[in-house]
Amino acid sequence: MSEQTQTDPHHHDHGLLDRGITRGLIIAIGLTAVTFIAEIIGGFWTNSLALLSDAAHVFMDLFALVLSLAAIHLAKFPASDTRTYGWHRAEIFASLINGTTLLLIGFGILSEAWGRLIHPEAVKSKEMFIIATIGLVMNLVAAGQLHRHSHDDLNVRSAFLHVLGDAIASVGVIIGGIIMLYTEWFVLDALISMAIVLIIGWGAIRILREAGHILLEGVPVHIDINELVGKMRAVAGVNNVHHLHVWSICSHITALSAHIDLAPEYQLRQGEIIGTLEKMLYQDYHIMQTTLQGECSSCMTGPVIQQLRHRPRKSADDHKNDYHSH
Repeated sequence: MSEQTQTDPHHHDHGLLDRGITRGLIIAIGLTAVTFIAEIIGGFWTNSLALLSDAAHVFMDLFALVLSLAAIHLAKFPASDTRTYGWHRAEIFASLINGTTLLLIGFGILSEAWGRLIHPEAVKSKEMFIIATIGLVMNLVAAGQLHRHSHDDLNVRSAFLHVLGDAIASVGVIIGGIIMLYTEWFVLDALISMAIVLIIGWGAIRILREAGHILLEGVPVHIDINELVGKMRAVAGVNNVHHLHVWSICSHITALSAHIDLAPEYQLRQGEIIGTLEKMLYQDYHIMQTTLQGECSSCMTGPVIQQLRHRPRKSADDHKNDYHSH
């Protein structure tokens, strides 16, 4: 059978998975965008600050979904002579802009909410309830599209949790709409918006913290360095690990470099040991980018080396004596 007609079933399955994830993300982005537009228009129409706050929260989710989809496409871009890691870091810059924007939006809503606490304004509670309900349905459908792939991809799982969080916020707006419909206690609209702003603020600070941590090349939060080094040392033939560095290229690509100190009797099996280490790092920590350099520090202090180093140089008379003795 020729190479052209051979197929790799694992590659085929991975391609189907990528297409399924992409399709789910596109559907979720469409539904979330409709929810965002509906809540923006509905917020101004009903004079509901809670709806506008939820729209800001939806915007955060929409941005997260777009980032997840962009990450999949960025991964397909080849590295170049000027960008050896490709365009993966673009995700981090986008996250910084997103987090900063959300904080500014949050402060604006908080300022308006404070004014409404002092001077409450009437809200069209019935219309607010209907729009929030539509938003909840959209969020649940989007979450359903993402849930089926949430265990296959870390980005999709993150996006799924974002949408689920927005669905919970929508439930709060719906409950507030019902209460105001029957009690006309319009201060509740400002209180709900403040609660949503706290959620937005927490999410924005987390985004900024994670983006800053990646830009400063900090160790990924899901990796315990001491545990990782212990597992590396447990591999047969590894004496020690030093010059270890672990960092993130973006939210889903982790890189590692280290010097591996080998036992003298394992020197000829260096390739095998490094292969075992790379397999363990990928399976246990999902580290795909590894640079491991094997060396043997104890070989430099072994008895043979010591003899070569400390054997006294023979003088000319000694050489003459050796010659006459033969």
